[in-house]
Amino acid sequence: MMEQIHEWIYDLLVELGLMKDSSGYLDNIILLLFFIAITVGIDYTCRYIVLGMFKRVAKRTKNKLDDLIVERKIIHKMMHIIPAVLIYVLLPFTFQEEETPVALILLQKLCLVYIIAVFLRFINASLSLIHEVYNQKDTFKNKPLKGFIQIMQVIVFLIGAILIISVLINRSPVSLLAGLGASAAIMTLVFKDTILGFVAGIQLSMNDMLHPGDWITMEKYGANGTVIEVTLYAVKVRNFDNTITTIPPYALVSDAFQNWRGMSESAGRRIKRSINIDMHGVHFCTPEELERFKRIELITGYIDKAREDGLRLTNLGVFRTYLVRYLRSLPDINKELTCMVRHLQPTEAGIPIEIYCFSSNKIWVEYERIQADIFDHVLAIVTEFGLNVFQNVSGTDIRNAISNRAMTRASQRTQ
Repeated sequence: MMEQIHEWIYDLLVELGLMKDSSGYLDNIILLLFFIAITVGIDYTCRYIVLGMFKRVAKRTKNKLDDLIVERKIIHKMMHIIPAVLIYVLLPFTFQEEETPVALILLQKLCLVYIIAVFLRFINASLSLIHEVYNQKDTFKNKPLKGFIQIMQVIVFLIGAILIISVLINRSPVSLLAGLGASAAIMTLVFKDTILGFVAGIQLSMNDMLHPGDWITMEKYGANGTVIEVTLYAVKVRNFDNTITTIPPYALVSDAFQNWRGMSESAGRRIKRSINIDMHGVHFCTPEELERFKRIELITGYIDKAREDGLRLTNLGVFRTYLVRYLRSLPDINKELTCMVRHLQPTEAGIPIEIYCFSSNKIWVEYERIQADIFDHVLAIVTEFGLNVFQNVSGTDIRNAISNRAMTRASQRTQ
């Protein structure tokens, strides 16, 4: 059949007045173009039929995977192999080896290279699709899958590059791999960051050290924000000022960093802050003071019970009891976690009174508001218990003292 087509094309070229010598090559070229046209037509027909059927099925199903396959054109990329395979099969009928061996070998190599390149593109798209699908699942959503996908893509492209080189130089891929083994030290040096990133990614994943979405702090790299991406080469952190910090994955394994995920996943965010009370104001409460304190609803029962038990109360002790009950009355404080007000070691700056509790709202802005509201109240109420917050002498205090002294002297003179 092929010989008859050759003869028909050859006779047609002779009738058109072409030289016999040149027509021997020209009929091969025309036949090749004819085969290319046929394969392209077959390619478009297959894509129209297969892709059309797959799209119709995808629309009818509720599964999102087939929709993603259509959107990412996975089948479309794979079907580009069909014309290349057909041309590779038909080439020996077009350029016979005994007549044009160089042209046949060259065209076959080009076809093989194209087939490998298309297959690599298909594998790369499929791996990206796998990452996208698993990243949408809650089980894998916060796993650093991108690094593993990238290392698989690198391996696939290395294998593809070896296959392409072996086709071009007409050598076995096994012999090329054996040659690469001799230069393993150079390859290790070239791909040092890739290898370290891959090993670090495994450690981060196996030890559950880092997820996209985690809030981390790493002072060495100036990172303080949310992890937005974990790849083979870098961990990207969006800081709270919206700058992006890039950290090598192996640095997170070799150096120390702080991950706030435990706080985010817990039932509350800790509030731990203290104020210094001037020790000169601490004293036993008088009956008059206790009567005044009883008017504060939160500690009325406490004072009555202490009186029944014959306890001598201090104004600082009553103040601490008030703060504990005040904290427990706030809707934003988690009552199931630790909530206390305690003394710290007294210093020359007074007695530190520390508030230790947990905010139910862990959002940064709301957390800071809750914490500020608590200490606004503490600073405002402390004087009601005959106490004063310790504060170093400032220029304003000195000016006020001088002014008060001058006013006292002036008053004494007028008298």
